[in-house]
Amino acid sequence: MSSPVRRLLVVLGDQLNIDSELFKDADPSQDMLWMCESLGEATHVWSSKPRIAVFIAGMRHFAAARRAEGWRLRYHSLSEQKAEISETVIEDVHELKPHCVLLVEPGEWRIRQQFSLVADQIPCSIEMLSDRHFLCSHDEFASHAAGRKQLRMEFFYREMRKKYGVLIESDGSPVGGQWNYDAENRQTFGREGPSALGLSPPISFAPDKITLAVLEEIEQKFPTHPGQLQHFDWPLTPEQAQAALEDFVFHRGARFGMYQDAIWSGEPWLWHSRLSVALNLKLINPRQVISRIEQAYRAGMMPLAAAEGFIRQILGWREYVRGIYWHFMPEYLRRNALQANGELPSFYWTGDTEMACLRDTIQQTLKYGYAHHIQRLMVTGLFALLLGVSPTAVHAWYLAVYVDAIEWVELPNTLGMSQYADGGVMASKPYVATGRYIDRMSNYCRSCRYRPQQATGAQACPFTTLYWDFLMRHQVALGTNPRMGLQLKNLLRLSADERDAIGEQAHQVRTRLGV
Repeated sequence: MSSPVRRLLVVLGDQLNIDSELFKDADPSQDMLWMCESLGEATHVWSSKPRIAVFIAGMRHFAAARRAEGWRLRYHSLSEQKAEISETVIEDVHELKPHCVLLVEPGEWRIRQQFSLVADQIPCSIEMLSDRHFLCSHDEFASHAAGRKQLRMEFFYREMRKKYGVLIESDGSPVGGQWNYDAENRQTFGREGPSALGLSPPISFAPDKITLAVLEEIEQKFPTHPGQLQHFDWPLTPEQAQAALEDFVFHRGARFGMYQDAIWSGEPWLWHSRLSVALNLKLINPRQVISRIEQAYRAGMMPLAAAEGFIRQILGWREYVRGIYWHFMPEYLRRNALQANGELPSFYWTGDTEMACLRDTIQQTLKYGYAHHIQRLMVTGLFALLLGVSPTAVHAWYLAVYVDAIEWVELPNTLGMSQYADGGVMASKPYVATGRYIDRMSNYCRSCRYRPQQATGAQACPFTTLYWDFLMRHQVALGTNPRMGLQLKNLLRLSADERDAIGEQAHQVRTRLGV
């Protein structure tokens, strides 16, 4: 007969960190770990195969490591067809009869609410622990937000730099005399592209026996879901996450800053780190990453602009979006400041479009489950914004297709930063541009049938057409935004005939797309 269970320790799929609060004072001889591969988590949005695989393979590697350490583990696999995590844990609590249930607060409002209801359906207590993986608690963010008419990441970021002493001189000033070097991090490639700069591919993690079994099972259970698994090679263990960090520091970190916004067809990784998956599954601690990047700067391996830019993404942006998410949910999910209600074009699930930038970005997304931040913001996100797609539909797509998408980080970036649906909480203005921006930052337009400088006519770029149409549709609403002044001033230069022609062309674009 097995020994009684003192505490049932719930490990969610994005909480694969052994340094979790869950393990504080835990005892393998008395406590039991609990994990579940829930069908509901794969289907509440139409999750892509790579995204499902990242979570399931990561969980199974974590489980294998804990079993090797002697932990008892109740593990539910996909083959058991469990619908919801909360329902399954209720069943097991009644069977195992633990004295209490412990879990770290989930990273999604929906799951947190489910577990809040579990307490009324089990015969023992349930305790939800703070997530110490992050550097800013909910209370700390609420204190930062209190009394501010407008939240801005830059001010939050400076507070975090000071609090943790990151890139800070002894007198409290920022290293180099500036807090932010973003202006130095917007370079583009020459006509030869990134290969002329000695671009080396990132470290690859070939699927092992555990991962191969996961990939095979996903192909069988989710054959109609989007995405491909042939190129699956994400880090899935703490050791692999550490290797990915070192690979970035030694081979790509020095050029990350200057080229972080640049795009090149057929080059999905460029000088990016590929660490977002490992960070969001908690395979690596953000403190460890920040410390290593600062160390690389001080050792002369990364220029200040690159190191600061990378640290800003983790210590600033990552913590900030989490703060926004929990501060404004659940109401935040319903925001739609621009009253956009269009449908997402079907090509977002296939990449089947004549627009070269969207075709390359979406096909890359389906192939790897990845696109870097400018591809997400200024290609797929920009087009949906200009088109007038419902922000909840855009949110569901981003949550479904990207391997690093967990709602706390994905929703504010999509609904707020990309779609401006929150009316200016995340961004001080809508990030809108014509096709000329994409032409400047990439080589997409060279192989496209559309011309980025044209708003009307047979070769008019849909981005450019829809940009002017967007400004016309929202001219009054955006007229009070000082950061939109120049763009709206340019709009005033259009004649009535030009406005009519653009409006008709935009109508044709929407009709052609069926939205």
